[in-house]
Amino acid sequence: MDLAAVIVVETVYAVASLILISAGLAIVFGMMKVINLAHGEFMMMGGYATITAVNLGINIYIAMLVIAPIVVGLIGLLVERLVIRHLYGRLVDTMLATWGLSLFFVGIVTMIFGNTTTGISTPIPGISIGDYQINGYNFFIVIISILLVLLIYFVLKGTRLGLIARGTMQRSDMAAALGYSPDRIYMATFFVGSALSGLAGAVLAPLVGLVPSSGGAYIAKAFITVISGGPSVIAGLISSGGFFGVVNQFFTFAISPVVGEVALLVSAVILLRLLPQGVTGRFLKGKL
Repeated sequence: MDLAAVIVVETVYAVASLILISAGLAIVFGMMKVINLAHGEFMMMGGYATITAVNLGINIYIAMLVIAPIVVGLIGLLVERLVIRHLYGRLVDTMLATWGLSLFFVGIVTMIFGNTTTGISTPIPGISIGDYQINGYNFFIVIISILLVLLIYFVLKGTRLGLIARGTMQRSDMAAALGYSPDRIYMATFFVGSALSGLAGAVLAPLVGLVPSSGGAYIAKAFITVISGGPSVIAGLISSGGFFGVVNQFFTFAISPVVGEVALLVSAVILLRLLPQGVTGRFLKGKL
């Protein structure tokens, strides 16, 4: 019974972490159709912003939930103004530009912080379930992921800003005719997506040893989750994140963590072969 509880907790954590990792990319790619290959580096910079702030004496929760998203959001805003805004509608050019930016960010962070592993301790102690020990910080990540999904849903569905953003992504010419500036809306959307990437990197920072190349560990999972989810932002995140999280943890507990990672990638290939438009492109059309 204790093992079953541990498996359930770890599976929910795996799903939540995939959703957290992919949320920023889902906003940028799912809404703007911008392939941001620097997404992992935005997460990495969120982690370094958190560690730097904590080392300066700032409360860890303020560093993770406030400072890191703002810092990375501002970096994303600068990137959008200087680079991305000139490449809308040019997917290949955007991929090349953001790939170059990812290398640039890795180099800059390496110059500033060095190439050694750094990190911070988790602020929540472990929890015992029978003979098993679970990282209590996993529950915090689950709560943050749930709140994040609810916040995105509320903004996109229940606010005028979200309605304008969704309308602009579908028909920018109509939004401009109604007096809204697509340029500013694209800018704001990219800022939000970047801030969410920074938040994800910040929240995950206490769990990993951070190096400037850490972003590469996140980008594949994020793209797999977003693309497999399909065109719907929230429904796609939940459906693909839930599926891949369950697959990963099933094989992790049944065989080994390495096999769990391989199973995730193989299941993504099979899913995209069967559902090339993603889960929401086939089953949940019209969902947000």
